[in-house]
Amino acid sequence: MKRIYDEQLLLWKANPQRKPLILRGVRQCGKTWSLKEFGRTEYENTVYINFDEKPHVAAFFAESKTPSRIVENLSIAAKTPIYPEKTLLIFDEIQECPDALGSLKYFNENAPEYHVACAGSLLGMKVDGGASFPVGKVDFLPVFPMTFTEALTAAGEEELAAYLSGIDKIEKIPLPFFSILVEKLKLYFVTGGMPESVEKWIRLRDSSELENKLRDILFAYDIDFLKHLEASTAQKVSRVWNSLPSQLAKENKKFHYKLVKEGAGAREYEDAIDWLTDVSLIYRVNRIKAPGLPIQAYEDQGAFKLYAADVGLLRRLSGLDPSAYGEGSRLFTEFKWALAENYILQALTTLYESKLRYWASYNPTWEVDFVLQHKNDVIPIEVKSGTDNKGKALAVYREKYPDLTKLRIRYSLLNLDFSDDLLNIPLFLADQTKRLIDLVIG
Repeated sequence: MKRIYDEQLLLWKANPQRKPLILRGVRQCGKTWSLKEFGRTEYENTVYINFDEKPHVAAFFAESKTPSRIVENLSIAAKTPIYPEKTLLIFDEIQECPDALGSLKYFNENAPEYHVACAGSLLGMKVDGGASFPVGKVDFLPVFPMTFTEALTAAGEEELAAYLSGIDKIEKIPLPFFSILVEKLKLYFVTGGMPESVEKWIRLRDSSELENKLRDILFAYDIDFLKHLEASTAQKVSRVWNSLPSQLAKENKKFHYKLVKEGAGAREYEDAIDWLTDVSLIYRVNRIKAPGLPIQAYEDQGAFKLYAADVGLLRRLSGLDPSAYGEGSRLFTEFKWALAENYILQALTTLYESKLRYWASYNPTWEVDFVLQHKNDVIPIEVKSGTDNKGKALAVYREKYPDLTKLRIRYSLLNLDFSDDLLNIPLFLADQTKRLIDLVIG
């Protein structure tokens, strides 16, 4: 499975100023597989240490902070030599061993000749500068569930994936390609982008096996809640997580605490939301009052929407059966309440470091689904799950902020088109958005 960040791994290896690398992302999004494959293809050998499976190895890091001594012990334990520059040393589930996390500082300062790469789900990892975290001594690489284009490649549709990645002008997609891509996108809404669920479907073509895999992933998250949090906090986190389908089922998708628990409020559940956001299981999209820069200065922290890390997980969490895939446009119509927006959020998150917001005004009420900062332009986004182009929110937004609206974007099942200042992007091209914007405004 080729991933969009494979090239960044190669650049890290070639960088003489490299630091120990941490792949950060939600659990089971492919971090471990990528590192193992990277070691297999780019190094003479690989030594893989999983601190969850072999907790006794943690003693090596507690006994010594000296990299050479740690490497010697790991080499003996793994019965494999560890060579400078030639061996990829992988620390998996590194959040389970704070001493190993702390040792990265010394590998960076005293033994940069060793190539050390780590995978962590963020669960339990102190990424806020805590005592165990080597602030400034590591490189980070964010990892996300597979994009639609990545999933196409994994499924053997390299030509379709190359076609999407090679679009260099705004013109209509030929109808035969368009129809095929819509069908492939419906399937992606079913599988999501978790590599194991994609692989399970590709290999078995069995929807029951796919459902079992997604169920296992969701169950593993529930176990993680209990493992890393006190019981009362874990219960709150679980309630917020399981409320996502009902939150997104509403026409107005603003988060309501009462859908988590009757009578609940921000004071009781804000920490649970923050925790889920910190470990990348959910994305928080705050409302902005106006499209100014810096955009965070215009945020309304009290109004926000929550989305899941992966559209397939959201579908499974919602109890939507995979049979909807074969029921015409049902995935894009009856179930448009959540999947299309979550998919767009997921695609754009892989492309942009700055988080998405949304814009809403009251009296009268108008809402634009997302607002994206592209370079120094603030771009309003509307998500349509079908071929409807009658939404008025984008027009109201432009009327309200004419001097600040260089471009508007609509995602839909209409063909690729740019007219006036409105760029219509077919849903299946969402992970090509940055290139398409550059084609029209640079």
